[in-house]
Amino acid sequence: AWAVVPFQPGWVVADINLGLLYVLAITSMGVYGVIIAGWASNSRYAFLGAMRSAAQIISYEIAMGFALISVLIAAGSINLTEIVMAQQGSVAHWFALPLLPIFVIYFISAVAETNRAPFDVAEGESEIVAGFHVEYSGMTFAVFFLAEYANMILICTLTSLMFLGGWLSPFEGIPVLEGLFSWVPGIIWLAGKIFVMAFMFLWFRATFPRYRYDQIMRLGWKVFIPITIVWLALVGAAVVAELPWWFD
Repeated sequence: AWAVVPFQPGWVVADINLGLLYVLAITSMGVYGVIIAGWASNSRYAFLGAMRSAAQIISYEIAMGFALISVLIAAGSINLTEIVMAQQGSVAHWFALPLLPIFVIYFISAVAETNRAPFDVAEGESEIVAGFHVEYSGMTFAVFFLAEYANMILICTLTSLMFLGGWLSPFEGIPVLEGLFSWVPGIIWLAGKIFVMAFMFLWFRATFPRYRYDQIMRLGWKVFIPITIVWLALVGAAVVAELPWWFD
């Protein structure tokens, strides 16, 4: 998935036109590893954790997909580089501001998709011991956590590119500050935004209590998905009518 992620102009392995679609296709395959890991453990606790995780990932990927479609409509492209360049001009052009509800829903859905707290019911120690990796130890156990944090960093990078201007400077459009920080390479700005998003992940883990599984499913299907569908229609209508100045 990292092959199509641009770190700054020209710093990408494969700058394909369907870059975002490729990332979503690759990241959605992680659910198969979770199911196989729980099934192969021959433990009902591990299998229950795997089923929980699979249902949760699939549910919140729908909300994430609708949120990203709104960004694609606003940017007019699926290419990740072009999506970032559509946000240049100033911080007001970053999609996180005009699409603030979509940005909030996308980030919360990303936390749920990566099975991070407070949505880590797949690893609920008080209910199902430790989730789908309860029977694993040593390096196999470490690989699961490595994959979880790698997925978290990828989600943070994708969030920075789609909503926070990617490698664009936050001082762009401000005469004095733009010239003062013009020497900073774009990859540094991108790394800073990724760090802020990763901090939010860890902050959520230390702040909020774990939700019940039925609450998580209700939030995804009855709240996030309807809101993203409505916002998708609003963004499409606004772009067709050429109403918002930030899409020009």
